[in-house]
Amino acid sequence: MPLVCLSDFEAYAKKHLPKATWDYMASGADECCTRDDNLMAYKRIHLRPRMLRNVLAIDTRTTILGTEISFPVGIAPTGFHKLAWPDGEQSTAKAADAMNTCYIASTYATCSVEEIVAAAPAGFRWFQLYIHQKRSASEMLVRRAEALGFQALVLTVDVPYAGKRRDDIRNNFHLPQHMSVKNLEGVFEDKDRSEYGLPANSMSPFLCWEDIHWLQSLTRLPIILKGILTREDAELAVRHGVQGIMVSNHGGRQLDGVLASIDALVEIKDAVQDKVELYLDGGVRTGSDVLKALALGATCVFIGRPALWGLAYKGEEGLKDVLQILKDEFRLSMALTGCRNVSEIGRHLVQFSRL
Repeated sequence: MPLVCLSDFEAYAKKHLPKATWDYMASGADECCTRDDNLMAYKRIHLRPRMLRNVLAIDTRTTILGTEISFPVGIAPTGFHKLAWPDGEQSTAKAADAMNTCYIASTYATCSVEEIVAAAPAGFRWFQLYIHQKRSASEMLVRRAEALGFQALVLTVDVPYAGKRRDDIRNNFHLPQHMSVKNLEGVFEDKDRSEYGLPANSMSPFLCWEDIHWLQSLTRLPIILKGILTREDAELAVRHGVQGIMVSNHGGRQLDGVLASIDALVEIKDAVQDKVELYLDGGVRTGSDVLKALALGATCVFIGRPALWGLAYKGEEGLKDVLQILKDEFRLSMALTGCRNVSEIGRHLVQFSRL
């Protein structure tokens, strides 16, 4: 039977991946309330379609930080793609390039940034950055990414410490010995390694707003903050001169009980208006989800777990299938709500359920 929606790919991945691998990808923090609410929040938003709009021609293209992409869905940074498919992030890069969209490569990739670029030399890529306590490691990654032609840095700000993921503890999850965080090979001397192959507690819990200026001093690349969930932090981000904000709760994997990403987007859009571009990840599973996010102020959404499901199915081809399904569903949702291009998508298209 053909796989016709993203939940079909989810079911395939759950059936075919080892249990500990599936649990690592699927799990959220603590009781997984936020992980689950990321999905349910979209179901609380209803569409208000307009009729008789002549929707013969639909244009799904948009631009992010000045670069055109074929539709407003990119690939969010997730780690360890070789857990899903042998070629890992190289297949991810090829699929994104083939679909003419943005791939945010993770610091915690199982392929190096050099290998990712070699797989799709003309691809449109941003680089996701964690700041480690060993600052020289982060500086090295910034310089490598910029030299290789990555077009922006996506600084993750919601991981001073890793969230508690119960399934990983129960399964005693560890990255398989034949895999590693390739971007950081040979960087750390500490022999006491965490489940991800790096020194335990290597992230910097000292990260603060002044460090944005430090990062700006290292690079000419635009900087996007990933993990902002409140009006207050969004306003601070604008004040510190970043070029974008990714509204994200880390797929519900960090602090359980925070707002669903799509719900947080509303207050952040009201706060920053059009001062910076807004992106979103968390809970996007259909083309109508994409439409709702754009209606509420996102320029583009990014998918995390669904990208891994596509890889688990057929590598590059499976991920292309996932992206094509979302593109087709998004185009259909645009047509059925009377939108001929993304500039016609606005808040007038959505209405929240009343309790």
